[in-house]
Amino acid sequence: MKFPVLFLLLLAAPGLRGEKLVIKGSDTLGAKLVPTLAEEYKATRPGVAFEIAAEGSTTGISAIIEGTAQIGMSSREAKATEVSAAAARGVRLNGIVVAFDGLAVIVNARNPIARLTPRQVEQIFAGDVTDWSAAGGRPGKISVYTRNTSSGTYSDWKDLAMRKRDYARSSQKLAGNEQIVAEVARNPNGIGYVGLAYLKAAGIKVLPINGVAPTRENILGKKYAYARPTYFYCNGEPAGEAARFVEFTLGDGGQAIADRLGFVPVR
Repeated sequence: MKFPVLFLLLLAAPGLRGEKLVIKGSDTLGAKLVPTLAEEYKATRPGVAFEIAAEGSTTGISAIIEGTAQIGMSSREAKATEVSAAAARGVRLNGIVVAFDGLAVIVNARNPIARLTPRQVEQIFAGDVTDWSAAGGRPGKISVYTRNTSSGTYSDWKDLAMRKRDYARSSQKLAGNEQIVAEVARNPNGIGYVGLAYLKAAGIKVLPINGVAPTRENILGKKYAYARPTYFYCNGEPAGEAARFVEFTLGDGGQAIADRLGFVPVR
């Protein structure tokens, strides 16, 4: 099942002309957090228009390198090849941590599995274990759902959970967190991973890993294995409207929004 991955948010106040802030990249940040931040930001800066495109972290970093956005959203750190490509164009990739996130393993709510070990997670997503009976569940072929290759989450999951191994050939790549939630909720044998902002969706169950749940306390205490920072990337230090928006995001109001949506604030 394929879903549209590009959503443009134009939040210009009627009759006002001001700067347009273009923000591209991560679905993890761009689906909920950044649009909500933009709405709140416009309460004090009504002349600013936002264009937000959430197509994956790779596209966000590329947009900064190519100069097509002032802010690139990313759920992963820029790769060495991206830093080099940026430098060749005279661009300095500057990553600013805006919130922490955890990647939760989710299964269908009707799945009797109560927890998994890190080794079981690796085996399932790499395709070594293909039936739930081998993980202590009811017999049934496991359906693995992952993010697509332009997603920073796709790369992070390989690093955090799979010891950099390749995904199972049978795994199904989806555009965003919402799509993974929808497929797992529909499929009794489904399994996937999503960010903290998506854990309250109907039809899914979050599995503790070695008995540790992806809670705010466990992420801040570095007890949960699949935790990571999320970033705004800019070309050097942000300037103008981009700088003001970054400052708002990192301020009390912006961090309260991050907390409300399920992210872990940076302070």
